[in-house]
Amino acid sequence: MKSPADDALARAAVTALTGQLALAPKPGLPDPRDLSADRDLSARRDHLGLRWSAQALTPGLTAMAAAARRTGEPTPRLRAELGSIGRCTEHSVGLAGGGHRGALWTLGLLVAAAALDPRARGADVTATAKRIAAHPDRTAPRRPSRGSSVSAKYGAAGARGEARAGFPHVRRALTALSASRSAGTPEPQSRLDALLTVMSTLQDTELLHTAGPLGLRHVQAGARGVLEAGGTATEEGGRELEAFDADLTERGWSPRGSAGLLAGALFVDALPAL
Repeated sequence: MKSPADDALARAAVTALTGQLALAPKPGLPDPRDLSADRDLSARRDHLGLRWSAQALTPGLTAMAAAARRTGEPTPRLRAELGSIGRCTEHSVGLAGGGHRGALWTLGLLVAAAALDPRARGADVTATAKRIAAHPDRTAPRRPSRGSSVSAKYGAAGARGEARAGFPHVRRALTALSASRSAGTPEPQSRLDALLTVMSTLQDTELLHTAGPLGLRHVQAGARGVLEAGGTATEEGGRELEAFDADLTERGWSPRGSAGLLAGALFVDALPAL
């Protein structure tokens, strides 16, 4: 049976995801500007679909938290159960509008980790998630996903490698959030700087698929350019961000992996308040 704590973890994860969606401007990524009258109808529809489908993650994330709490340790059995719940949740999310597959993988493991050790915070949560992800999901379909195929082709860590390494980019985002807040940067810009920090080094398999290695390096350099200009809260950094966003929009490149990992960082960051 689920508990109020399981519900709270799931709601916190969905809040983190919708908080990521609410940030703007996000280079090459869906954000509230898509809802303006000057955007085409498909962009508005897609953004609304992402907001609705984020809520559809709640039952699955609650079930993942309950499974972890019931199992009590990061066993192969728990890994298989999380995989099964995740695939059912993907189906439900698809019916609600689709999207969030990468975020579901990240948030699902982190929610399960937080349920296993309710006192864990920060890097301790990602370390527990690493222990869960270390086990293979023996019930998973044998057909390789696009992400795993791209990872194999280019030698990128991919979503599975990120989890098995203990989510280093979630940790980097948490560090960037803390540094920006300590410097007095407003919260929205602190979160955008954390997103760009992830984007500057992540081997995003979605970008590798659409833009290849040169495109990936182009995006990483663009993110570094904004940060090196002082970050999104500065005048020069704001100009760099605007140019970077326009460039990715024109090219049709979307660093979606970074968005999902930022959502994971926002979830872990919120845990002390639960």
